[in-house]
Amino acid sequence: MEARWRSSAKPVQAPKTTKTVSFEEVSGKASSSEALPLSLHLTNAVFFSLFFSVVYFLLSRWREKIRTSTPLHLVNLSEIVAIFAFIASFVYLLGFFGIDFVHSLILRPSTDLWNSEDEEENEALLRKEDARKIPCDQALDCSVTSAPIISAQKVVDEKPVKLTTEEDEEIIKAIVAGTTPSYSLESKLGDCKRAASIRREALGRITGKSLSGLPLDGFDYESILGQCCEMPIGYVQIPVGIAGPLLLNGKEYSVPMATTEGCLVASTNRGCKAIHLSGGASSVLLKDGMTRAPVVRFGTAKRAVDLKFYLEDPENFETLAVVFNRSSRFARLQGIKCVIAGKNLYLRFTCSTGDAMGMNMVSKGVQNVLDFLQTDFPDMDVIGISGNLCSDKKPAAVNWIEGRGKSVVCEAIINGDVVRKVLKTSVESLVELNMLKNLTGSAMAGALGGFNAHASNIVSAVYIATGQDPAQNIESSHCITMMEAVNEGNDLHISVTMPSIEVGTVGGGTQLASQSACLNLLGVKGASQESPGANSRRLATIVAGAALAGELSLMSALAAGQLVKSHMKYNRSSKDVSKTS
Repeated sequence: MEARWRSSAKPVQAPKTTKTVSFEEVSGKASSSEALPLSLHLTNAVFFSLFFSVVYFLLSRWREKIRTSTPLHLVNLSEIVAIFAFIASFVYLLGFFGIDFVHSLILRPSTDLWNSEDEEENEALLRKEDARKIPCDQALDCSVTSAPIISAQKVVDEKPVKLTTEEDEEIIKAIVAGTTPSYSLESKLGDCKRAASIRREALGRITGKSLSGLPLDGFDYESILGQCCEMPIGYVQIPVGIAGPLLLNGKEYSVPMATTEGCLVASTNRGCKAIHLSGGASSVLLKDGMTRAPVVRFGTAKRAVDLKFYLEDPENFETLAVVFNRSSRFARLQGIKCVIAGKNLYLRFTCSTGDAMGMNMVSKGVQNVLDFLQTDFPDMDVIGISGNLCSDKKPAAVNWIEGRGKSVVCEAIINGDVVRKVLKTSVESLVELNMLKNLTGSAMAGALGGFNAHASNIVSAVYIATGQDPAQNIESSHCITMMEAVNEGNDLHISVTMPSIEVGTVGGGTQLASQSACLNLLGVKGASQESPGANSRRLATIVAGAALAGELSLMSALAAGQLVKSHMKYNRSSKDVSKTS
């Protein structure tokens, strides 16, 4: 990999010897002990003694005042002197010990950073790390210039430091040998992009496989640390197309879709055009509540039933809601549904979560309630915070019936002329195909929430583009598509009912730059300042509207016999892959 470093200074070959750079040398400041009139140990002893003496004196005086009911703010001369002495000694001790301690955490890794047999070489490596940072996208086998020296998070020297990649090479060898865990690179190096580069090179050597097609540069690895992805080695490029404008509830939206399936965006775009020419679609949010269902066990079924009755008693709901709502200023408990299986009890909590998708939020609230219940039900054994009655990332009838996340219905009336001229089919053909395919055919297949043509196609594409959890496409794609002829059979009424759209506009992947830009395009970026939860609810209606457009277009292509022809035109590459490297 060729090393690159964007800097106005010219690269200079690094010397083979390394000079130890201390914090004082980097910052250009003398040590604080050099300015003291007494020796360092004696000065420390004086201030330590002064600090604890005045603390003892003040505590004794204040205890006496409390005993005699004397106001604490009334102080005499000796107490004033003691207070000033306390402040002075505290400032000295904080400045001498506290700041150095913070600097040691920021600028100096631990002495057992790398398990190297040569301790002197290892210590030199650590001292280099104190004074320099290596650009993450540099190659591991080439000489490069480093970033300017950083001290106390400020640039104090604009001249690049000469540095080789011998340090990176030693780290790579340690990973390959198994003496240094790959997952610890970010915390030990303090440089996420450099960690990804080193991990990537080590992986290539271990597996013997090339990663040349997987990009490394051009991504903010700091943004995913501890939040989106562990042990990164690069990122996958997925093209984003635009379908629309989608006219929904009187407002136009350009819908971003991240996909590698040819014809998908074009087909959804045609559906948006048909809807727009017919006056637009309308959508209604039916329900908004994320769920989590722990499973608990008792010694007998009777005790499990006792807890069930307790939780379902309306008189206890307010108390439980107060305990649950402590987890977040947005979490609001809506209800608890209990299901018995012998002596096991499943508790399905439902709560609103603002603009967040809300899985973490509802889980914290559930944990609060479980801790609270242990007081009155000490024999309750919590088996798991999730007992699969939630149900997350799995097709489940409970989500299809009860809903999870946002429940939305979206509809439109498509003009008969638009059906014929834009969609190239007829109202009668669409109604018949929908009945035999989406309804009867899905029933024959034993479908669970799959009474549609390809709702998951649109849901997945929008989810990836906007930073949602792609795995939640499973329940979010639960959809029933209905079609019928209206206005004396001249026009088409089409609707999609989606009971469990799980989306958020804050948290998770929504904060990444690309996904945030797509949310901004839809006008739902971040949390709503006017009405908490409004942005995520609007995003759910957009997902349903886009699914409506996708269903309309695909069903029309099937009815007109155009599906194979369209895919052969838009979903086949003319590139001769045998000639590619």
